[in-house]
Amino acid sequence: MSVPPPMTSSAGAARTGAARTGAARTGVRWALVFVLAANMLVDALEVSATLVALPSVGRDLALSVTPLHWLVSGFAAGFGGFLLHGRRLVERLGRRRVYLAALLVFAAASLVGALTDSGALLVATRVVKGCCVALTAPTGLAIIMTTVPEGAARRRAVSLYSFLGATGFCAGLLLSGLLTGVGWRWALAFPAPVALLLLIAALRLIPRDEPAPRATSGRGRYAAVAALALTVALLLAADATAAAFGPGRKTARVAVPLAGVLLLGALLVRAERRAAHPVVPRELLRYGPLVRSAAGAAALNGSYVAFLLVAALDLDRTGRSPWETALVFLPAGAPLALTALCSARIAALLGPARAVAAGAAAAPLGYVLYPRDGADGAGYFDLLPAMGCVGLAFVLAFTALHLRATGGIPPQRQAAAGGFYQACVQLGAVLTPAAAAALHGSGRAAALWLVTAVGLAGACVALGGLGPPAGRRRATGGDAHDHRIHDSHGADSAAPRFATGGRGHPSAPDREAS
Repeated sequence: MSVPPPMTSSAGAARTGAARTGAARTGVRWALVFVLAANMLVDALEVSATLVALPSVGRDLALSVTPLHWLVSGFAAGFGGFLLHGRRLVERLGRRRVYLAALLVFAAASLVGALTDSGALLVATRVVKGCCVALTAPTGLAIIMTTVPEGAARRRAVSLYSFLGATGFCAGLLLSGLLTGVGWRWALAFPAPVALLLLIAALRLIPRDEPAPRATSGRGRYAAVAALALTVALLLAADATAAAFGPGRKTARVAVPLAGVLLLGALLVRAERRAAHPVVPRELLRYGPLVRSAAGAAALNGSYVAFLLVAALDLDRTGRSPWETALVFLPAGAPLALTALCSARIAALLGPARAVAAGAAAAPLGYVLYPRDGADGAGYFDLLPAMGCVGLAFVLAFTALHLRATGGIPPQRQAAAGGFYQACVQLGAVLTPAAAAALHGSGRAAALWLVTAVGLAGACVALGGLGPPAGRRRATGGDAHDHRIHDSHGADSAAPRFATGGRGHPSAPDREAS
């Protein structure tokens, strides 16, 4: 009896070919995820790398302490200004086009900033880079959400994206500590070649978008103008804040930029009220948990960045090298990176309200523990409690704040709520460093007390949210309007208690909605 030959039917060959094609598509998909996540890492290191290099930049360009805050505030202003309206630009122009253009401009701005000898031009590049990051960060995650199938694969992709974003701060500290020792220009130039390499890969990997409908063209133009207006308003607000907290009485120096802020703010509010599709629907501003969480997050982020700015100047004054400064700062950033993948579970375990309150209290405790007479004679372990408390504050509070801000908002409003929340987070990093740098001229102790006061204000806002959950307050006769949001059809949407979505990164929900 003869043995039948192996099956070589066309059906078997088709199944083999399909398996190979599926494996190839999976490989391309994960290559895309890696490129997008790597860009998120580069985006995230911008603030920490600049903080370490700040004293060296000031010495080389002959900048006093007060204008140095622009390297941080300018980036945050560009980020906050374009983050709120960037979703409309992406809607009009397409994800691929916006992402690639922003990545190219980001690389060019990094190179120009590293080569310039003009402080004003350097600040301008920081603003431009903030605008670019506001477009690439949410758009990158949106590309992942539409490219990777729902389920375990998407959860892994989002986790990788979020993890690299959270670790970017620590990477920036260490990288800047190494490169600034050679020259601060190397620290600022490093993102340029990396961004260009990622751009080349993204050109091949990012799928093309469907053409935008004509109906969105007007919204796209409005978004571009509004984003520029909001960015200018934030820059003017930083200028007015620095003038107000600086030495001497300069009424005109405060009044002129403040008038510009009020004028641009009034124009933006008027445009929002007349818009058929406002970027921030008015009913969101009546939702108490969102507004309180946004204010608390702004205080936390602003005091955190301002504290590190003051500490960087102080450590440089005492003769610490950039590498030593980076090591001192590491406990302030490492806890968030180490817990990035489980931060939502930590918040859920403690309860978001208690986590927010504990984190908001840990931050001002860290600021108080930093030596008021400076770091003279203080060793690494002497500064560790202050930096450790600040790092713990972010682990406990930042994700929990985001959960409280958006947990009671229906899905169709998540994008608008997330954009508003993140813009407020950046507002803190615009105003508080400006005030702290201006006060630094009167002594580091004055600047540290200001930072502490902002942190305590954030803690008070957080403590105001320690009441019973929304559902319990409704059951006991609380204000129902504060806990229900009208959806796009005008119907009341009952708010789920806290929607973590399994994401570790605090800004992941609103980025997904982009």
